[in-house]
Amino acid sequence: MEPSRNYPLFGGAFSSILPPGAIDVSDLRPVPDNQEVFCHPVTDQSLIVELLEFQAHVLGEAAARYHFEDVGGVQGARTVQVESVQPLNLENLALRGYCQEAWVLSGKQQVAKENQQVAKDVTLNLALLRLPQYQTDLLLTFSQPP
Repeated sequence: MEPSRNYPLFGGAFSSILPPGAIDVSDLRPVPDNQEVFCHPVTDQSLIVELLEFQAHVLGEAAARYHFEDVGGVQGARTVQVESVQPLNLENLALRGYCQEAWVLSGKQQVAKENQQVAKDVTLNLALLRLPQYQTDLLLTFSQPP
């Protein structure tokens, strides 16, 4: 079995430990410069790390909901349902010195894959780390298909 590996993100600005079998999607297709996208070929799970513009007009858990709904809009979700939103303890984060607040959101979105008509419920878990001094919202989206 392939071991987990430390993988540089955004040109080495920081890194993530990826599970065995994770594939860098940029090796398969173009990925926007503000995203790092990984998928697993067997489970169809995906992880997206995004550097987004800081959304100063939304505060607290509303910021996590805002980004969840935005992800749904980009993916053409037919339904978007938030199941829970919880604050993350900043003391547990490697970026705690830079992070003003952090949230975890779990929910479901009904989306159809490219070239498919049938929409399926996909479970999404988002972690939002707010970095106002860098005008950045760091969004991690873990997608779990049915």
